[in-house]
Amino acid sequence: MSIEVLAPGLATLIQDGGRAGLRHLGIGSAGALDPWAFALANLVVGNPPGAPVLEITLSGPTLRFHAPARIVLCGAAVEAEVDGVPVPGHRCVDLPAGSALHIGRCTAGARAYLAVAGGLSVAATLGSASTDLRGGFGGQAGRVLRRGDQLAMCPASIDVAALRIAPWWIEPACDDRPRGAEPLVRVLPGSDTTIPPDALLGPAWQVRPDSSRQGLRLAGPALAREDDSERVSEPVMPGTIQLPADGQPIVLLADAQTHGGYPRIGHAIRADWPLLAQLRPGDRVRFAACTHAQARDALCRQRQRLHRIALALDAKRALA
Repeated sequence: MSIEVLAPGLATLIQDGGRAGLRHLGIGSAGALDPWAFALANLVVGNPPGAPVLEITLSGPTLRFHAPARIVLCGAAVEAEVDGVPVPGHRCVDLPAGSALHIGRCTAGARAYLAVAGGLSVAATLGSASTDLRGGFGGQAGRVLRRGDQLAMCPASIDVAALRIAPWWIEPACDDRPRGAEPLVRVLPGSDTTIPPDALLGPAWQVRPDSSRQGLRLAGPALAREDDSERVSEPVMPGTIQLPADGQPIVLLADAQTHGGYPRIGHAIRADWPLLAQLRPGDRVRFAACTHAQARDALCRQRQRLHRIALALDAKRALA
């Protein structure tokens, strides 16, 4: 039971929930950049939380399914089709054996997640199947997918003779904030007082093309550092906002290094990591101040939202 990669897409990776508890050894977390879309994808197809999925960036792969499969695409809106039939996102799609799924460009957002019912069968490395591109391990030999790769699927009781698309779908939003405006990411105060408190919060920042899974590099009015003295490297983590000497902030993401010498001027709250993951080069983002209590409340409300979706899906399956 396997999936054959006919075309790899721009940067398609195997990711799961990431590696926890190893940063003190210099090992980053990796894992899905958009934790909301990742969790939602596994929920929709009935997988355990944290099951490995494919993370698709900007332009997706073409895949041949050699066994029947139930799939879902969550996260960014993507152009996808099977034998000329459009495949919508955020709903179950049953594929007969031999189907070729073509995933094209992301039309809104930067990253989509393809989950397969039963999950992908991937050996864990240091407790996770996630691809660590910087370290070159995990996932598919620590790299992006290539043409000819064979991805094993875990057994699942899917019996389908023809393409079948569920008539229902799941609301993809991770919170109740209105869509369409410039993304607003909430930040906690940084531990380094090297810039005026509100300097980061005023302007709109543009995502630079040299951004990656390690960090979003932003362009805007240069922030002047009040202290240019040499610094000792200190721990950093996903969400940390660093300020290099050029005054252009970097928001660290899932592949962040474990230590860094740049001043830490803020920290993007966990509930807003999905917004950061979906930013494309050229997109604009603003930052807003947040307290620790507000950050905890935002994350709790997001998790409650996910649990409500899980209950609704369980009820639907019970009636099927």
